[in-house]
Amino acid sequence: MARRYDGLLASEERESLLALHPEARARFWGATPAHDGKFADVTTGDVVLFTGQNRVRAIGEVGAIFRNRAFADRLWPPAPGEQSWHTVYSLADLVSSDIPYTELNASIGYKPTHNFPGQMVLRGDKARAVLEDFMITPGTDWDAASQPVVRQRLDGRDRDVIRVAAAEELRTRRTGYQRTRRLIVVDRYEAELVRTYRQFLADRGQKAERFFCPAGVSDIYVEAADGAEVIEAKSTPRHAHVRQALAQLLDYAPYSPSPARYLAGLFPEAPEHEDIKLLHRYGIDCIHRQSPGGFRRLPAPKERRELMSGIWSGRMEEDNAHYTA
Repeated sequence: MARRYDGLLASEERESLLALHPEARARFWGATPAHDGKFADVTTGDVVLFTGQNRVRAIGEVGAIFRNRAFADRLWPPAPGEQSWHTVYSLADLVSSDIPYTELNASIGYKPTHNFPGQMVLRGDKARAVLEDFMITPGTDWDAASQPVVRQRLDGRDRDVIRVAAAEELRTRRTGYQRTRRLIVVDRYEAELVRTYRQFLADRGQKAERFFCPAGVSDIYVEAADGAEVIEAKSTPRHAHVRQALAQLLDYAPYSPSPARYLAGLFPEAPEHEDIKLLHRYGIDCIHRQSPGGFRRLPAPKERRELMSGIWSGRMEEDNAHYTA
């Protein structure tokens, strides 16, 4: 950390920063005293959405947070008569994005033309909706699912911030697994496809969840009367994306909370015939959007699915190991 900044930090602030940024480099953001009340409960792991020109331009995650006017003024010297940005927080991670306000408004139930003037707080279901709808997974483990979303115009130059608390349902089904500290932001079009298919399932009485595992985070996990299903969504039906879906499904399947009876790739349009055959070769179904709210399933042959299910779950490897022993 540059000496001109380091000397302005209290020992606990320095220790907190170095714990989260051992390379001694970090991005910072801040807030003025006018926003002290809104930032009173901000904590490590909160998600921030940086916006400009009516779009979410980047998504970050709060690292260390503290109040230090001298440090803030060294970072952002206030103009005469302006307030210090004395509440400072580092960004543990930052990912580019391109989400229009219209989609953000739809997620939290506001009019499409709403522009979020000034500052506001979103709590409960609205806070969770932002994370859920845009498939944003914080990388830092923390326990504040009921914390609010804060949105703030910091300097009148279209540099707004939204803070979103971690969604409680994203913390289920990961006993014994520690995630790496990496913020996960799913492609906007893929997230929209998942959102639509989740509604499609909900309309039929099925609940879509996600699960964490060493291989990553599943897009959709469904438990039904006839067995569990793991679904991987892709933003296009191109061959490269079909192959990615195939690889990820085979990677996730052994960690399915209940043994996976079905694996499926989800696409906005039907893939090419040869790509559907590729999925079917491994016993994987193909699901594609057929109308704005409708989907069509192209199931893999039953015998192929039954043949491959032992490989999905890892049972075949266990059987082989037992036979060898």
